[in-house]
Amino acid sequence: MIIRKLAAWIDDRLGAASFAEEALNKVFPDHWAFLLGEIAMYCFVVLLATGVFLTFFFDASTAKTVYSGHYAPLNGSQVSSAYSSVMHLSFDIRMGLVIRQIHHWAAVVFIAAIVAHLCRIFFTSAFRRPREINWVLGMTLMILSIFNGFTGYSLPDDLLSGVGLRIAYSIAISIPFIGPWMAFLVFGGKFGSPQIIGRLFIIHVLLIPAAIAGILGAHLAIVWRQKHTQFLIPGAAESNVVGERLWPTYATKSVGLFFGVAAVLSFLGGLVQINPVWLYGPYAAAQVSSPAQPDWYLGWLEGALRLFPAWQFRIFGLEIPNVFLPAVVLPGITFGLLYAWPFLEAWRTGDHAPHHILDRPRDRPVHTALGMATLTFYAVLLFGGLNDLVAKWFQLPVESVTWTLRILGIVLPILVGWLTYRLMVALRRDGWERTRHARAEPALAVAGGGPGPGGGPGSGAARWGLAGFVAAGAVGAWRLLRRRRGE
Repeated sequence: MIIRKLAAWIDDRLGAASFAEEALNKVFPDHWAFLLGEIAMYCFVVLLATGVFLTFFFDASTAKTVYSGHYAPLNGSQVSSAYSSVMHLSFDIRMGLVIRQIHHWAAVVFIAAIVAHLCRIFFTSAFRRPREINWVLGMTLMILSIFNGFTGYSLPDDLLSGVGLRIAYSIAISIPFIGPWMAFLVFGGKFGSPQIIGRLFIIHVLLIPAAIAGILGAHLAIVWRQKHTQFLIPGAAESNVVGERLWPTYATKSVGLFFGVAAVLSFLGGLVQINPVWLYGPYAAAQVSSPAQPDWYLGWLEGALRLFPAWQFRIFGLEIPNVFLPAVVLPGITFGLLYAWPFLEAWRTGDHAPHHILDRPRDRPVHTALGMATLTFYAVLLFGGLNDLVAKWFQLPVESVTWTLRILGIVLPILVGWLTYRLMVALRRDGWERTRHARAEPALAVAGGGPGPGGGPGSGAARWGLAGFVAAGAVGAWRLLRRRRGE
């Protein structure tokens, strides 16, 4: 009775009942591919929760201190206060190491989920009108997340993160004209400035998380306002959404997904070691850890630095270092093209109409082939960041591994792009649709009117969408080859 009166009192003043009813009846499509964005969002929630815990014990200072703790090999060593606090957190604070590793794993999975989400959007052409703004927001979110991940694992002031900071400083000062000033602003002086850890700490825990939260909120608000995209299934049209209502079905599944994500991250944090700073030791300018690899989301940049030739040149009397092309020009071109892609494709195709039904990769062979070629190129760069480990594992000279990866970086994207194009053309020409699962399904709600058909995205067609796509692709290509041989 009291709750009902309180709800009536609030509704009388805010008129919230109609909005709540509309919100709870909003329909979302039921397909696994749409969960990638939710996984990223829930990783961000875990990052915030664990990050608050870590800030209670971290000392963002490079002041020298003598370590005295439970890790015996470092007792009596002179280290920075930042490194000492991370060691104290890892070995002396109850659950400290587990929370620190959950935080790190959450960052790794967070960026992976964002990249996978953007790939789904790219290959299904979900960036078309009216969703260009959300594509730009998503790209910005990915870049901010990568940068925040870098600032996060730079905070412990260990040997590995110190080498990463030295590389970042070299990249910054390689930018003509503005680079040295930008590096001075961020680092508080030349490399090795005692202010860098404190500045990175503020950037990591305040500025970028606030920006990510704001962009994420804007992204969700636009999705809510524009309604969700959906695959072309029975009952789906540009004017409706076939799926499940927010309350109670979709909300229950979403809450379950959150606890599932939290459970997986807790499992990783408790059982899978990541970033053991005690093995790297404190940062020393005269030392370099080997092997030295960053987290995966910056591995492509490390690989580009290792694989690109050491080209240096002069522009307007300025010496351009060899890190400028692989670390500034290449990412600038890539991200610039990704930002502009929705507008470039609309200009190229002349298609400026609004779209709410997603394409299949086979519907746009050139588009799909370019995407796969780009992913292949960056995968080669990622392996390039492991060239020293590959050489060690297979007992090969590092130079041989490097030259092999350089050749693969040119040949493999072209080959993968061509094969992808041929496969997509074959599938489209052969006219194969996705495999349909014959089992009956409960009716699904349709936004704007009544229950949808049983063959909606919750049916076997959606559950077996990926398997159906692969099966249809293999069968279609095989039949096309047989037909051509017969000719």
